[in-house]
Order: sequence, then structure tokens, then C-alpha cells
Amino acid sequence: MNKVKLRSYLKKYWFFVIISPLFMAGEVIVDLLQPKLMSKIVNTVVESGELSVVMSTILTTCLQMLGLVAVGGFMGLMCCYTASIASQGFGSDVRIDAFNKVMSLSLEQTDKFTTGSLVTRLTNDITALQDLVQMILRMFVRAPIFMIGGLTMCLTLDVSFGKVVAISFPFQLAVVLFMVFKAFPKFSIVQKKLDRVNSVVQESVTGARVVKAYTREPHEIERFGVANAEYQKTNLSVQILMSCVWPVLSIIMNASVLAIIYVGGLQVEAQRINVGDVMAAVQYISQVLHSVMMVSMMFNQIARGKACGDRVREVLEADPTIVSGSTTESKETGTVRFENVSFKYPGAGGNNILDNISFDVKKGETVAIIGATGSGKSSLVNLIPRFYDTVGGTVYVDGVDVRNWDLHELRQKIGFVLQKSELFSGTVNENINWGKPDATQEEIIAAAKVAQADEFISHMEEGYTSYVAEKGASLSGGQKQRVAISRAVLRRPEILIFDDSTSALDLGTEAKLRNALNTEFEGTTVIMIAQRIASVMHADRIAVIENGRITAFDNHDNLMKTSATYRDIYSSQMKSNGGDAE
Repeated sequence: MNKVKLRSYLKKYWFFVIISPLFMAGEVIVDLLQPKLMSKIVNTVVESGELSVVMSTILTTCLQMLGLVAVGGFMGLMCCYTASIASQGFGSDVRIDAFNKVMSLSLEQTDKFTTGSLVTRLTNDITALQDLVQMILRMFVRAPIFMIGGLTMCLTLDVSFGKVVAISFPFQLAVVLFMVFKAFPKFSIVQKKLDRVNSVVQESVTGARVVKAYTREPHEIERFGVANAEYQKTNLSVQILMSCVWPVLSIIMNASVLAIIYVGGLQVEAQRINVGDVMAAVQYISQVLHSVMMVSMMFNQIARGKACGDRVREVLEADPTIVSGSTTESKETGTVRFENVSFKYPGAGGNNILDNISFDVKKGETVAIIGATGSGKSSLVNLIPRFYDTVGGTVYVDGVDVRNWDLHELRQKIGFVLQKSELFSGTVNENINWGKPDATQEEIIAAAKVAQADEFISHMEEGYTSYVAEKGASLSGGQKQRVAISRAVLRRPEILIFDDSTSALDLGTEAKLRNALNTEFEGTTVIMIAQRIASVMHADRIAVIENGRITAFDNHDNLMKTSATYRDIYSSQMKSNGGDAE
């Protein structure tokens, strides 16, 4: 695993990382000069009896203060601008790399992270890191300079003021340390609870049709309420802890101000300092102690940032479990061979889903796979494009072990129509040319005709430029399947895999699709999973799977003679279809 240092993402913005704190230092220095100038005015008013001298001093000093405010304002603005460039650029770059990493992860890893967690990490967590960077470039400079500068300026007025700071500072430090050790562990728990909330929302929104079909809205509302309550409870405990810090620090700060006024009053009575110096000392001590309070809030942000940073690094440091090979060419085309293949999903206990599977598919052959639900049909075809690796045996595509293929080259050979038709928000054209981004309009239309989608697309208001809602919500199940099939055939792959992806098509439309494939894709290897006997009986060979094993593998006529399981499936479906599967 490659260790990722998030701070390395700031190297690209080194100029802004350097200049932003300098601007902040300039702003703080200006702010430190203000109390000194104000004390000059107060001392002049108290000590001078001449009105002309007083007015002249006030006017001159006020102009100096206004000038410093303008300079300080410019410095602050530039600090904010440069810090924003660095932090926003940092966040954008981390988010891009994290998303790229997610796209490279195997299905096993995305399942492990969960969708809700990945969404939180790429949005909420990276935003928290982005805010932390901006705070570091500003507050991490502002607070220490205010503390050191304010204390120095205060001591130049009278050393006795340092005693007040020496007494109050340990109390503030104790409060800050208490907050750090109590709050730090809680922030990672808060983010995990937020993951759960996002996961429930994602599942409920994605499965909205199922929720409504089964009138399970109350159940989902309750499930979300539980997840939200847990998040609220955990987050509230952190916020209560943080909210207690500010009042305690404020009490210490106000007590320190009162102490400064008392000590300063004694010094004025003894004629060692002036009234204006006491006022300046109050402002300086307030700045020093307020900086300590800012540090406590920074630790809050650091605690949250550390938790978020660990979660983001976990994504960035994840090495794909499916590692691409180097083979890009082969002597064969369109062949698939399973050799003693066994498989079970990573982390799953119990027996293998597939056990000692061996069969081969020749170039241009149509092979169908049929079996009961849960028998391992989809798991079997998922091994061909190497979505998962076997736990035993070998899968060959074009005579080469799939583990040796370059993943891009391997998957370019395959057109895969999933059991669940995944469409994206965009036009019909954009959804189809996913299979071949540089396809011409003529190629797109030709693919749609093969998939029997052209007829309904042409009748849409804007044809192929019609907008498809997110996840294809504006299309029926059969229409979504045909668009997904169009996407696969557009690539004209060597191998076409249909994972029960014609289930929403009527038998007539499916027959037209089959005829079009035979005509337009002669020589293309087709592997299809189906539940309906009518969908598979025309295949060159049919594999019957039972409990993860192939129990029969032959054409329809021979299977009717030799496979009791196949005959049972045929008989049960023929009775329900009135005896006509043709």
C-alpha cells in the first residue's frame, strides 16, 4: 500500500501557501499597533490642558489609525484570497484523485466501503479538509502572532501585567487540553454515523419504486429516523463538549481583564503608567486570551480534519485487488474457456458459489445458461470480464488467462448487458454511445435497430436527443433494457454477454432481437443467461447449472433427452405458456 501524504497536494500551490500567511502576519501587526495609538489619544486628552494640542493629536492619530486600517484590510483581503486559492485547489485535486481511485477499485472494494460512505468521503470529508487548510493558512498564523505580539506589547507597558497572563494562561491551557483529549476520538465516530445516514438515504431514494410498491414508507422513515438519531446523539455530545469550552474560556478571559484593570489602576494611582496604557493593556490581554480561545477552536477543526483525512487516505491508499495484466494481443478471438473454476464472493463464508466449473465457448457460438435463482449464473459470467477473481481454476478469454490480460483490452473485447439496466441522466444518444464514444449517428441508430429500440426512440418527442432521467426513470423496463443492449452492440465486441437482460422484453421483441443478432453479428460469440426456456432453446448449446455446478451442457434436443432438470424447467414453463415456446 502506498502511503499518501495529503499535504503533498499543496505543493502545486506553494506560492499561495507561502504568501497567504505573510499577508495575515501583516494584518495582525497592523491590529497590534491600534491599541498603542488609541492609548496615545487617551493620554493626550487626560494629560494635556490645551484644546489645540488635544485636537491636533486626535486628528493626526486618527488619520494614522485609518491608514493602518486600510493597509490591514488590504492584507486581510489578500490573505483570504490567496488562502482560498490554495484550499480550493487542494480540495479539488484531492477530490479528483479520490474519485479516480474509486473508479479503479474492484467491485469487492466498493462493496466494502459502501456507496454512502464513499459519497461522504468524496464530499463532506474532503470539504472538511479543505476548510482545515484555509484555517491553517489564516488562523494558525494569526493566533500565535497575536499571542506573542500582544504579550510583548503588554509587557512593554508594564511588567506587572505579565503576572496576570502567567496566572490565567495555565487555566486556559488546561481547558484546551481537556477538549483535545475528549473531542478527538469522537469525530471519527461522528463521520461513521454520517456514513450510515447517507447510506439509508441512498438506498431509499434508489429503491423508491420498491418502497412505494410495498408501501414501506413508514419503515424507511423509521430506519432513517434511527440512523439520524444516532448521528444526532453522537454529534450532539461533541457539540455540547465544544460549547462548554467557550464559556469557560470567556470567564477566564474576563477575569483576566478585570485583573488587568485592577493592577493597572494601582499603577496609575502610583503614577507609574497612564490611563491610556491601562486601556491598551486591556486590549492586548484580550487579544492574547482571545487567541488562546481561537487555538481551542482550531483544535476542534484539526480533530475533525484528522478523522476526515484518515478516511480520505483510506480511499487514496486502497490498492485495487484486481490488478491489470500486460497482455494486449492473442492468437484466438471470441473464445471463452472455464477450467476447474471455483468461486465465492470475498469475505463470504460457507461453501463456494461455483464449484469446479469446466466448459468452453467457441468463436461465433451462442451459449445459454439456465438454472434456478441463486445457482450461480451471474457469478459465472462476472468472471469473464474479471469483475472478480476465481478462488480456484482459470478463466481464459481468447486463449489467455484473464488475470494476464490488460483490463482495458480484455473489457474492450466484451459487450456486457447487466441484469439491472444502468442508465445515466443525459440524452438517448449519450446513453447509447457509452459503448463507443466516437460512434457516428448512423452507427448509433444501427445499434438501436438491432436492439429493437429504434422504433420507440424515433417516436419520442426529440428522438435520439430526448433526455433520459436519472437511472432511466423516464423509460419503461423494456425500453431501458433495449437502450442498454444498444450500448453493448454498438461496440461490435468479440463476445456479447446478456445477464438475464431480456427479461422485460416480450417474446416477439426478443425473437426479433435474436434474429437481428444472428444477421448483423454473425461470428460474434454470445453468452446469455435467461430464466425463460423460450429465450435459450435456440442457442447452439445450453448449460444447466444446479447449486454451482454444470450438470448438463448440450443443445435443446439432446438436453430434453438427457437432463431431467432441463425437462422439468421446460415442462413447467410450457404449461404456463399454453404449450408454445416457439
